[in-house]
Amino acid sequence: MTEKILSTKKNGMLVMILTIFLYALAIGGCIGCGIALAKGAVPVFPVVGLVICCAWMALGWILFLGLRILKPQEALVLTLFGKYIGTLKEPGFYFVNPFCVSVNPASKTKLSQSGDVDTSAQKNLSLSTLLLSGSNSSDASLSNKKISLKVMTLNNSRQKINDCLGNPIEIGIAVTWRVVDTAKAVFNVDNYKEYLSLQCDGALRNIVRIYPYDTAPDVDTTGDGKADEGSLRGSSEIVAARIREEIQTKVTDAGLEIIEARITYLAYAPEIAAVMLQRQQASAIIDARKMIVDGAVGMVEMALDQLSEKEVVELDEERKAAMVSNLLVVLCGNHDTQPIINSGSLY
Repeated sequence: MTEKILSTKKNGMLVMILTIFLYALAIGGCIGCGIALAKGAVPVFPVVGLVICCAWMALGWILFLGLRILKPQEALVLTLFGKYIGTLKEPGFYFVNPFCVSVNPASKTKLSQSGDVDTSAQKNLSLSTLLLSGSNSSDASLSNKKISLKVMTLNNSRQKINDCLGNPIEIGIAVTWRVVDTAKAVFNVDNYKEYLSLQCDGALRNIVRIYPYDTAPDVDTTGDGKADEGSLRGSSEIVAARIREEIQTKVTDAGLEIIEARITYLAYAPEIAAVMLQRQQASAIIDARKMIVDGAVGMVEMALDQLSEKEVVELDEERKAAMVSNLLVVLCGNHDTQPIINSGSLY
């Protein structure tokens, strides 16, 4: 289905004023014809005029159904007896065929996203509002039939997915999107909002299963057959970009554009969160200990070299070993050391 943009003139105000004027004229005609008949005038012309005025008053309201008001960044998809006529996109006050029907299959779909508001407060609308909006269905508001062209954000509920190592994680994403082809959005899929939501969930699962939660050895996340350091936690920008591309390939036929995808929540599932936290803490402690030991060894080596170079004291191998042991205990210990003063001979 190819989108057809209607270039209809914005003559809604003119038609509305003309219709109201003709209604006023018909009311005056009915009164005049009634007065003429009461005075005994020739009945042919008053009766014909009365019939015309009454017919207009009975059927003239149909023209109000063709009035359409569009705000900026709104579109209206029109069909006539089941045939796609075109789409109105420019803001303005339009008059179209009164028998045209506005189509928006996702008008009543409410998702966790911007742009979806509760329309329960719009149930009590005045007659003038209904006439100006051109409502021709049991719905109280035509605004539900308009398709928003604004940029919207979809925030689905968090999902529990196993990463490439089989660890269950919970992840949530926010997808920024908009409608770019109203014909595809309305006619190619049953409900473009629900379709987008399902494709976001599917794309998220497909991408998350490729990555580990944290950096792991011998894991290929790029598909080139070589191990890399990709992970959900460390490569969030790359993961988000791949999720966006995956969603875009699936929703192009629905006339939607995915602007951005962002990871909004990422954590281990509750059943393994405590164990994984201990694992991360143990790994951090090991790395910290390694750094402390490397630094302590360097300091001991520097101390021995300077003592030897400046000939402050001569130490044999046994005393060097004792000194090294004492310095390592002091530098690597978790608690403050208590110095012991030797008042006797070193030997």
